Amino acid sequence: MSDGLNDARAMRVAEIMTDFRNIQHYLVQLRATPTAEEYYIEGYSLLRQCMAEAQSILQTPFSGSAGAATGNPEHERQQLKAIITDAAVRRFQCQRAYLRAHAGLRWMNSRNSILREQKQNASHLGALQQADATLRNELLATTDAYVENTLRTQDAAQGKWLHEDPSLAQIQQILMSRP
Repeated sequence: MSDGLNDARAMRVAEIMTDFRNIQHYLVQLRATPTAEEYYIEGYSLLRQCMAEAQSILQTPFSGSAGAATGNPEHERQQLKAIITDAAVRRFQCQRAYLRAHAGLRWMNSRNSILREQKQNASHLGALQQADATLRNELLATTDAYVENTLRTQDAAQGKWLHEDPSLAQIQQILMSRP
């Protein structure tokens, strides 16, 4: 028997998918143009990895059951719950890539500020090492719990209906079960 919350579930799907689309849009806009010598430096590699993750998320097939609308509220409830879970997992993955990419962009801007369009030399070494260390620390701080907290805090602040969003443990379990 349906619980009368399918409209709320449908609205939640739309909210999550809007967030997902916005994060994907941001990730697609990333532009880093390292020189041949800089191409494999940690921050530039990170940015490429984040963009590849975003593409991979888009290519992952929907994990729920896709069936035609039957007019059965209970079937619709189950379908909407599956879509909420799938969309929430994708949004989580995109948010994680976004936060990591943002750290990479801060690193890139810091590096550019240090070098000021000069070739890297010994006088830059200390400042560049500090920028690298800052990047590594930011990446270490970008835990799954932190990513999930950024999403939940934002959703709660906007008064969104979160009752059927998957927990962090569920999201991690789903991600570990994917090939």
